[in-house]
Amino acid sequence: MNTAFLCLGGNMGNRAFTLKQVVEKINTEIGRVISQSNFYETEAWGVDNQEKYLNQCICVETVLSSHQLLKQTLKIELDFGRERNHKETYEPRTIDIDILFYNVDVIQTKDLIIPHPRLHLRNFVLIPLHEIAPNFSHPTFHKTIQALLAECEDQCEVLLYN
Repeated sequence: MNTAFLCLGGNMGNRAFTLKQVVEKINTEIGRVISQSNFYETEAWGVDNQEKYLNQCICVETVLSSHQLLKQTLKIELDFGRERNHKETYEPRTIDIDILFYNVDVIQTKDLIIPHPRLHLRNFVLIPLHEIAPNFSHPTFHKTIQALLAECEDQCEVLLYN
């Protein structure tokens, strides 16, 4: 059995409803969701003039390989109306599913990089991830999520969403 940490987020439509539905779909199509953070609301990261995002981190037990997991997360994004235009900028989206960690593997292929290369720079990832896995050790930085959060210089406000 493999353990994967995923970050879910979106800023279009009924964000909370979509996140709940995506977690249900992950639970049936990828593997058992064993923990999930609360929802957090943040400004769009890296761009201006977009609606706020709602984000959540989850931990999943899966029999899928890392590349099968990527394929399945991309399918779920499509199922929920995600359109990728392959521009260099961040676009509004109904759902984005990022694979943060897959076991403690380090993977660098053309289509998949694990651990996620920017997770340590983003409070909207670190805060919900810290909620469910504060002592998980990043396999290349050899620091816990708690330590990465303490060191993060990201100034974006991340608010608990009720």
